[in-house]
Amino acid sequence: MEFLCLIVTFAVTLMLGFFLVIFVEAYRRRNNHQHIEVPAIFEDPNSLTQVPCPHVVDPASKYISLIIPAYNEEHRLPGALEETMIYLQHRASKDPSFSYEVVIVDDGSVDGTKRVAFEFVRKYTVDKVRVILLGRNHGKGEAIRKGMLHSRGELLLMLDADGATKITDLEKLENQIRAVAKKDGDSSGSDSSFRMSDTPVVVFGSRAHLEEKALATRKWYRNFLMKGFHLVVLLAAGPGIRDTQCGFKMFTRAAARKLFSNVRLKRWCFDVELVFLCKWFRIPISEISVIWSEIPGSKVNLLSIPNMVWELLLMSVGYRIGVWRISNST
Repeated sequence: MEFLCLIVTFAVTLMLGFFLVIFVEAYRRRNNHQHIEVPAIFEDPNSLTQVPCPHVVDPASKYISLIIPAYNEEHRLPGALEETMIYLQHRASKDPSFSYEVVIVDDGSVDGTKRVAFEFVRKYTVDKVRVILLGRNHGKGEAIRKGMLHSRGELLLMLDADGATKITDLEKLENQIRAVAKKDGDSSGSDSSFRMSDTPVVVFGSRAHLEEKALATRKWYRNFLMKGFHLVVLLAAGPGIRDTQCGFKMFTRAAARKLFSNVRLKRWCFDVELVFLCKWFRIPISEISVIWSEIPGSKVNLLSIPNMVWELLLMSVGYRIGVWRISNST
């Protein structure tokens, strides 16, 4: 009996200690969304002059911004970026009102990613392609947050550097945003000055339609981990989104202002935090199936799972006990 009491006491102490660690870390990160380590500066490599850096609270001056986080993507970035630029140029040639920019956020790469990125700036000009250097590795979430906060588009699309999602699928997300924003505008009785970018709307690209095939081809332990992660996501952010982790998501400027001024998670689980924040702000989220193919060289591995679970626990504790306060000032 005494031995059993010792075990129970040890277990309770361990749980309390674990919760204390989570609480302390959540408290430490309470101002993560306000902490910008490196000032965002755009440099024109042709003239070596600095270009004025916009902010998402400023009025939009482009129709769409594409934000690409890149960490050691020297080999995968060129092909994906070239395909993206060809698509954007072709669309702009058919529609003079279609203006765009690509913002590459180098997340502390130690290979030739920076060199590759600036080669595209030289080729397409700093008005079309811009590079933000974070200096050191912060994580995908922070790279995207920084890019979103310093973009000029009415619409803002995040996409991965590997080109896993077909770039033409941005039109699916764009059409969905337009439909939702128009419906919201009609219901609110807005006049002809209504702009799509003024309505907070988010659309997630989704690979959920590929899940059945993936389950049949993946190793059993990967399926087990995936199902476990989905369960944790459900507990942390609630139901509604089947694929939170697809790296192809579009936001109106109004939505980006609210969301990326509040995001605190810096690595893989920032997507789940976006879902949580969308629900808090009552921003409508849609899921649209996209064409996706697995590209070798993924940065996600088995060691990423514990980090994801840790971030989800931090998020749950941070928001639910009020340590992470949500700002609605933008």
